[in-house]
Amino acid sequence: MTFFAIFASKSEPQQQPREKSGASAGTLDVSKEEKWEQIEQIDLSFLPIPDYTPGTDEEKRLVRKIDLYLLPTIFMMYLLSYLDRTNIGNAKTAGMEVDLDLSSTQYSTVLVVMIVFYVSMEIPTNMILSKSRPSIFLPAIMILWGTVTASMSQVKTYHQMVACRALVGIFEAGFAPGVLLMFSSWYRRSEQAMRFGIYISAPVLSGAFGGLFAGAITGHLDGVRGMAGWRWLFLIEGVGTVGIAFMAFFTLLDFPSKSRYMSDRERDLALTRLKYESLLNSNTDHTDMTHSKALKKALINWRTWLFTLGYAIINTTSSQSYFYPTLVKSLGYSGTKIQYMTVPIYAVAFVFNISTSYFGDRHIQNHRGHFISCCMVIVCLTGILTTTVYNNTARYIFLIFMCAAVWCATSSCLAFASSSFGYLEREARGISLATMNGLGTASTIAGSFLFPAKDSPKYIMGFSVVSATSFLGIAIFLLLAFLIKRYPGN
Repeated sequence: MTFFAIFASKSEPQQQPREKSGASAGTLDVSKEEKWEQIEQIDLSFLPIPDYTPGTDEEKRLVRKIDLYLLPTIFMMYLLSYLDRTNIGNAKTAGMEVDLDLSSTQYSTVLVVMIVFYVSMEIPTNMILSKSRPSIFLPAIMILWGTVTASMSQVKTYHQMVACRALVGIFEAGFAPGVLLMFSSWYRRSEQAMRFGIYISAPVLSGAFGGLFAGAITGHLDGVRGMAGWRWLFLIEGVGTVGIAFMAFFTLLDFPSKSRYMSDRERDLALTRLKYESLLNSNTDHTDMTHSKALKKALINWRTWLFTLGYAIINTTSSQSYFYPTLVKSLGYSGTKIQYMTVPIYAVAFVFNISTSYFGDRHIQNHRGHFISCCMVIVCLTGILTTTVYNNTARYIFLIFMCAAVWCATSSCLAFASSSFGYLEREARGISLATMNGLGTASTIAGSFLFPAKDSPKYIMGFSVVSATSFLGIAIFLLLAFLIKRYPGN
C-alpha cells in the first residue's frame, strides 16, 4: 500500500452507527446530537443505496481504493505542473536573465503573461471538464504544457519566452480547478483536508526538489552539447511532464457515476455517501443543468466572491515563490548554493502542511476559517520582521516560516471552499471553484512586480504589501467562518 493510502486511511473519521439517516446542507456545522436528530427524519429512498450506513468496512475499502487511484496520480501531476510553472525563477538565476538580456521589468512580464492567460481560461476549461472525462482531459492538457515547457529550452529572444509562457498558462488553466472539482466529487467534507494537504504538498515538494534539480542540472550540464544549464532545466523537466501525463491516462479516475475502475456497487456507494452528507444533492452527478444556468447560479453566490477575495490574498502572499532564488541571493548566497538554499524553505513548509492537514480532518474541519486567519497572522508578522531585522540568518528563518504559513493557508482554503460549495450541482460547483481559483490566482499579477531588483536586498515594498494583504486576509476568513456557520446551506 502506498504512503498516500496509509496516511489517508489513518485520517478516516469514526462514524457512529444509526438506524436511519440522511443529511441536509444545513447540518454541516451543527452539533452531533442535533445532526443525528435531523438525519433520522429524512427519507433516504432517493439514494442509490437507500439502506446506506456510514463508516462500514465496505466504505473504508472504497475510500482506500479512491486514494490509491486518485492521490498518487494527482500528486505527481501537480508536482510537475508547479515545477514547470516556477522553474523560471531557477532559470533566471542560472543565466537565462543574462542570455536573453532581460530587464527586471521584462522578467516580471514573463511571469505576468502566464498568469493572465491562466486566469482567462480557467472557467471555460472547467465547463468543458464538467461535461467530459477527467482521465482524458487532464492528461491531454498536461502533455501540451509539458511540450511547451521543453520547447522553452530553444528560445532565443524575450518575445519567444513570453509566447511560450502564455501557452503554458492556457494549457495549465484547466488543471487546478479540475482537481478541486474531482476532490469534491469523490470525498466527503470530513475527508478533504488531508487529501488537499497531500495535493498542496506536491508544489511544496516541487519547490524543494526543484532547487535540488536546478542545482544539479545547471551545475553539471551547463555547456553540454552547446546548451546552457538553464536550457537543460526546461528540456528535462518538460520531457518528464509529458511522461507522467501518458501514465495518468491509465490511472486517473473519472467522476463517480462513470468511473471505469469502479464496479456498479462501488459507483452507487460513492454517490450515496456524498449525497448522504449533502456534499452532493440528488441531481449532482446526473444533472442536465445548462452552462448558462450553472454560470448564473455560481456568480450570484456570495460564497464565490468571498472565497475569491480570500484566495486572492493568499496568492498575493505566495507570489514570492517566483522570487525565492532571488530573495535567497539577496541574503549573500551565490552560484549553485542559491538553488540549494531554497530547499529548506519548502521542506519546512511540507512538514507543516502535512501535519496541519492531518489534524484538519480530525479537529478543525468546522474551524478552518479561524485556522486560515491564524496562518495569515504569522505571514503578517514575519513580513514585518523581515523588513525591520538586518541579520540575514534571522531573515532567512522568517522567510521559512512565512512560506510554511502561506502553504498551510492555501491547502486549508481549498478544503474550506470545496466543502462549502458542496451543496451546489456539479456544473455550478465547478464554475464557483474555477472562479475562485482563476480570479484568486490573478492577484499574482501584482505579486509579480513586488520584488524588483532595485529594492534589493531588503525588498521593503514587497514584504510590506505581503503584510498588509495578510492583515486583510485575517478579516476575510473570520467573516467567512461566521457566515458559513450561520448560513451553511445557502
